Amino acid sequence: MGDSANPRFYDGNNYQVNDSIGFLMRQIVSIFSTVIDDRMAAHGLTDAQWKPLIMIQQGQCRTAAELSRLACFDAGAMTRLIDRVEAKGLVRRVRSQEDRRVVNLELTDEGERATEVVPHVLADVLNTALDGFSENEARQLKALLRRMLDNTRKLRESDAAQA
Repeated sequence: MGDSANPRFYDGNNYQVNDSIGFLMRQIVSIFSTVIDDRMAAHGLTDAQWKPLIMIQQGQCRTAAELSRLACFDAGAMTRLIDRVEAKGLVRRVRSQEDRRVVNLELTDEGERATEVVPHVLADVLNTALDGFSENEARQLKALLRRMLDNTRKLRESDAAQA
């Protein structure tokens, strides 16, 4: 049993899936995905397309490997995805001038235009999801989710080290 510094919020003897943080987060993500996919489709973008485009556009990643890590995608699947968005003319691969082994990803002019709508769609969906929250509650929710993300990353690293 946990102590006051580290309480145990769940007990396997009376665990209820519909009371699970993971279940609730999965429900939220599922609904987000459906709504966002529908709204992005109206702009000619699929889920697999708009995510890497916005990450590249906002400077979150420059290479397929960085994109794969950030998006939690298998490297092979990411390569195929990049092939598809490159074929659509949204992204181009550019060999690094500093290290010829590195291939950077850049948005084309068409990719830049396609990406313009993405932050507006996402902001609208998130603002609707946060309807009724105060600014402090929204900030607190993000801080709590970041802390939970840090905890789950540590868990993943611990499990990987034990494997």
